[in-house]
Amino acid sequence: MSQIEEILAALPIDQIAARVGATPEETRQAAAAAVPALVGGLEANAQDPAGAASIAAALGDHDASVFEQADLSAVDPADGERIAGHIFGDQQAQVAQQLGGLGGGNALVQKIIPIIAPIVMAWLVKQVTAKAGGALPGGLGSSPAVQDALTQVLSGALGGGQSTPAPQPGGLNAGSIVTDVLGGLLGGGRR
Repeated sequence: MSQIEEILAALPIDQIAARVGATPEETRQAAAAAVPALVGGLEANAQDPAGAASIAAALGDHDASVFEQADLSAVDPADGERIAGHIFGDQQAQVAQQLGGLGGGNALVQKIIPIIAPIVMAWLVKQVTAKAGGALPGGLGSSPAVQDALTQVLSGALGGGQSTPAPQPGGLNAGSIVTDVLGGLLGGGRR
């Protein structure tokens, strides 16, 4: 199972569908487009040292248990809005528009991103903590070990690691969603 598939499998699709007023299948399709975009946006921002430091510092504000719970009661959509704003910057509407063609339309993608963004961050906390060898105490945003683990995890999730991400809607995989569908839209987030 690829890391993108791991995130998708952990999403409480029925709860998300009920919250956004869509069918589980529409929700699954929109999530399959949005998760690689969120991870790709994080990876693009992490390519800049200031972006990597910002993301690493933000890891301390998120709890890996949110990923493991698979329950929307632990998800704060307002936090998800802030996360999406940091990841996509002023490109947020364009990202949703591009992703909308892959699953459920851009209105559904716009509703789903703030719900799943905290879950993606919780997944990232879990992965970076494991790769960095333990708990992430506060203030490690500038730690080279944490930033190195962060870039390794994000690169691996999009196919830069050992596993090949599974095809997503339209036969695309996570990496091609980021490169072919979103093109140069990513990397405009907070530094």
